Amino acid sequence: MRYRLVTLACALGALVLFTILFVQPQSGFDIRRSVPRPTMVEERANGYYAAATWLRAADVRVESLRERIDTLPIRAYLPVRGNVLLITLPGTDTYKLAETRALQNWVRNGNTLLILAALADNPDWARVAGGVGVGDLKVLSGIDFDPRAAGAQQNRASVALLPNHVHAYFSGVQRALASAPPSAQLWTARIPYDSYLLSLAHGEESGQTLMWTRPVGEGRIVVCALGSLFTDDALGHADNARLLSNIVSASLGRQGAVIFDDYHQGLSSTYDPEKFYADPRLHLTALVLLLVWLAWVLGATPLRVPVVRLAAPREADLVRAHGAFLARVLPRNLAVQRLFEHFFRRTGVRTDSSQVDPWQQLRALAHVSDAQVGELRRSYERSLTGSHVALVPLYNLMRRIEGQTP
Repeated sequence: MRYRLVTLACALGALVLFTILFVQPQSGFDIRRSVPRPTMVEERANGYYAAATWLRAADVRVESLRERIDTLPIRAYLPVRGNVLLITLPGTDTYKLAETRALQNWVRNGNTLLILAALADNPDWARVAGGVGVGDLKVLSGIDFDPRAAGAQQNRASVALLPNHVHAYFSGVQRALASAPPSAQLWTARIPYDSYLLSLAHGEESGQTLMWTRPVGEGRIVVCALGSLFTDDALGHADNARLLSNIVSASLGRQGAVIFDDYHQGLSSTYDPEKFYADPRLHLTALVLLLVWLAWVLGATPLRVPVVRLAAPREADLVRAHGAFLARVLPRNLAVQRLFEHFFRRTGVRTDSSQVDPWQQLRALAHVSDAQVGELRRSYERSLTGSHVALVPLYNLMRRIEGQTP
C-alpha cells in the first residue's frame, strides 16, 4: 500500500509539473506572454474592443471579418456600398492577389478603406511581426511608400497627429495621439500616377505627413501612419475618439457597417478558441483521459523492477565462448600448425631433427594407412603455404589415427 501511495504522489507531481510548463505560458521555461493583436474582440490595450463597443452604443453596425477579403462582395447581409473596412498593418498573414483585386472593386463601388499602418509608431505587436511590409501597404492603398535609412530615435512617449487644414475628418479635432512610442524608420509616400493624394495631417514634431486620402471610383482610401491610433489604449487620448467618429460618420452609408479585418490578425471563422475551450466535451475528454492515466499508473505500472537472476555458466559454455573468441582472432594456418604439433606429441612422432621424417614414422605404425598419411601431409603442406585447410575434417582424421595408434 505504501508503494501505491508513493506512486500516486509522483503521478500528481508530474501532472502539476506538466500543467506549469505547458498549460500556463507565463510560467516554467516559456516566460514570454503572447502579444495581443489589434482585433475587435481583444480587450487588452492593443485591441479594438472599446472602439467596437462604443460604435455599437451609437447604433453603428459592427462586424468582425474572419475570412479573406475576397468574400466581402458576396456577403448578403452587407449593403453594396456605404461600408467602412478597417485594416491594421502589419498582420499575421499576407494578402493574396485575389483579395487585393476584390478589395479594389469593393472600394470603387462606394465603400471606404481605412488603413492604420504602424510606420510612424512602433507598437509591440508590430515589432513581433517585423514591421510593416511596404508591399502589402502598396497593393492595398495604391500608394508607394519608400523606406529610407533609419533615423535616430526621438525621446518622445508617443506621436501627436495635427490636421493640415479644415476637413470633415478633423471637425472638432485639434490633435490625436498614438499610444505606441515613435518609430525610427524614415519613409516617403509617392503619389500614384492615375490619381492624387490629399495630405490630411502631419506629425507635431517631425512635420512629416502621417495621414492621406485618395478617391477610388465612388469610394475612398484613407491611410494613417499610426497603427495604434484607435486601439483601446489610445481611444481615450486627446481627440482620437472624435477623429474615429468623424471618419465613420462621413463614410458610413445607410445600413452600412464598420468591418474590422480580424482574419489577417490571426482570427479565423474555422477556429474559434473561445468556443473550443468553452465546449463541455473538451472538459469531459480531459477528465476521462486523466482518470485513465491515473488508473494505468496505479494499477498497471509495475512498482518494482523485477530482479533477473542469471544462472552461472557451465564449463561447456565457457569452453565454447573461449573457442569462439580464439576462432575470431587466430589465423587458420597457425591453428592447423598447432594441431599438428599436438598431434605429433600425442602420437610420439619426433619432429626435433631435420633428418627425421614424421610421415615415415606414421607409416611405421601398424594401423595407419598410406592414404591417411598422405591426406595429413597434404593438409600440413597447405598450411605452410597459407592455403585453406578444413579444420573439422582434419581434426576428425587426427582423432581416428590416435584411436588406431597402440
